[in-house]
Amino acid sequence: MEEENKQNKFGKFHDKYYKLLLIIPIALLLFSLVYMGMFYSKNQDFLYKDISLTGGTSVTINEKIDIADLKQTLSEKLEDINTREIYDLITREQTATIIETKSPKNQTKQAIEDYLGYELIDGENASFEFTGSSLSESFYQQLLIAILFAFVFMAIVVFIIFRTFVPSVAVILAAFADILMTLVLVNILGIQMSSAGIVAFLMLIGYSVDTDILLTTRILKREEGSLNKRIFGAFKTGTTMTLTSLLAVIFALIVVSSFSVVLTQIFTILAIGLGFDLLNTWITNVSILKWYVKRKK
Repeated sequence: MEEENKQNKFGKFHDKYYKLLLIIPIALLLFSLVYMGMFYSKNQDFLYKDISLTGGTSVTINEKIDIADLKQTLSEKLEDINTREIYDLITREQTATIIETKSPKNQTKQAIEDYLGYELIDGENASFEFTGSSLSESFYQQLLIAILFAFVFMAIVVFIIFRTFVPSVAVILAAFADILMTLVLVNILGIQMSSAGIVAFLMLIGYSVDTDILLTTRILKREEGSLNKRIFGAFKTGTTMTLTSLLAVIFALIVVSSFSVVLTQIFTILAIGLGFDLLNTWITNVSILKWYVKRKK
């Protein structure tokens, strides 16, 4: 009885406001498109890239260093310097310092040694990684092509499954909005994207469409119960799926944030994307599908 009352309340509310609710994701989508247009015109790219995508030198020094003083001193000698700290998971003590810069390896090594006052030996008290700009740019282009192909094949599969234009476009639009809004927030936060971050967007495509496909299947391919009842059932199942994934990602983010920059970026992007997925699935997609089914009838 209590479950039926919830469904009735949900149905009355949704019947009255589901078209108005579309204003929220549409406004966010328009803002995201305008922001990305302005961002691209200013930076000639869609994101901030770290040295894994632009080329440069990464140095890991196995000791505790004053990050603020180091960055201030070396910023005049090295190009686009970025520093990070690595902490022990248990004791929370700083165990290493990572320095990233677009400057060449020899110039970077000499500048850091002048600051520290002793020689850095690769494999003993430090480790060096250098990536050429042409190789990084080629790798970046390949990752973008991989994302494009993944999205296109996802769209083809969706059209094959549902074979109806409006529901298929609604699923694809929701997935596109998830990725675009996540990218915009990542840029607003000033996160420098690594190759791992690009891979996280590939993962986000899969996370974005699973609940949309669940919702569309429940509404279009099941006959039992009213439209609102099918939506409510899909909502319970879908939000459980997404929230479970989101909680797992947030917990993993808390655990790895102190010692793994790569995993931190992946989990941050996934957490943001899953948050937007709740919005775009249960407001954007469900409103479009409900509108479509009511007009079709």
